[in-house]
Order: sequence, then structure tokens, then C-alpha cells
Amino acid sequence: MGDWWQRNIVEPGKLPLLIALTAFVLTFLITRVVTRLIRAGKGPFGNISAGGVHIHHVVPGVVLTVVGGFGAVASGGHGFGAAACAVVFGIGAGLLLDEFALVLHLDDVYWTEAGRKSVEAVVLTAALVGLVLVGFAPFGVNDLSDEELQDRGSVISTVVVNFLIALAVLSKGKIKLAVFGVIVPFVALFGLVRV
Repeated sequence: MGDWWQRNIVEPGKLPLLIALTAFVLTFLITRVVTRLIRAGKGPFGNISAGGVHIHHVVPGVVLTVVGGFGAVASGGHGFGAAACAVVFGIGAGLLLDEFALVLHLDDVYWTEAGRKSVEAVVLTAALVGLVLVGFAPFGVNDLSDEELQDRGSVISTVVVNFLIALAVLSKGKIKLAVFGVIVPFVALFGLVRV
């Protein structure tokens, strides 16, 4: 386990991604607990308003995501700065995607059936980041041999074909299959031929 962890997770560049994913998932879970407590009228928490306007947690989420993202770019992806920016970005993304349905519908649908889209967006994001973290390369190019990787044309054509298939699946309204199809091309082909 230790050797696999060292080789696949802690290799250069992946630790900030692991930190961001951890902050993202923890923020989502904590935010869900706090919002349930607010709705039940329990605990020290309450809604935040400014000038009679309810401030949703998507607002600080956007700010933290922007700050963390630009900070990560500026830090170069290494050292304490990258880790700190990964935490800020993960927290911001967790707050933002927890209210994905609000952004999508431009309406406060948090506690409705439409509000489940937020949970789906968080689960989908966490799954995709987890796949990237453990070594899956988008578009299936991780299955190419060293000779094929040298041939840029085959890599580009593989990426373009897989992207077009995923785009066709997306046009059929199968969002989850299209997104996962970018990572695992067979999923996109399945979504394309399935009625």
C-alpha cells in the first residue's frame, strides 16, 4: 500500500490535488450538516443577510475558488503555497458546487427535488478528480504505447474522436455518461448507442 501511495498519489504535482479533493469533500459534508441545522433551527448557526438580501454560500465559494485557482497558478504547483491554495480552492469549490442547482436554475431550489443536482455535481466532480488522482488520463490516452505517444498525430486524433463521441452523448442529454466517457471511452460509446 505504501509503495502504491508514494508512486501514484504523492508523486510530484499530485499532492495539491489530493489536498484540494479532501478540502472539497469535507467542505461539502460540513456545509450540508450546517445547512440542515440552520433549517431545523438548531445550533449556533443562522442565515447571513446583508441589506435584506440572503447571502448564499455560493458567493464566498466563488471568491475562494477564484483566489485559490489564481494562487495555485502563481505558486507554480509546488511547496506550501500550492498546498495552501489547494485548500482554499477545495473549500471554494465545495461551497460553490453545493449550490450548483441554485446557479443552474437561478432560483433557490436547495431543498427541492431540483436541488439534488447539487449533490450529483459534487459526487461526479469528486469521482472524476479521484480518477485523475489515481492515474487515469482523460480521453483514454493512458492506454497508448510509448511509440504511439511519440506520434502526436495519433494522440490528437484519439483525443478528438473521444471528445466528439462524448459531445454526441452530451447532445443526447446523457450528461453523466458524457463526462465519464471522457475518462473511459467505452462509457461514451455505450451512451452513444444506448437509446
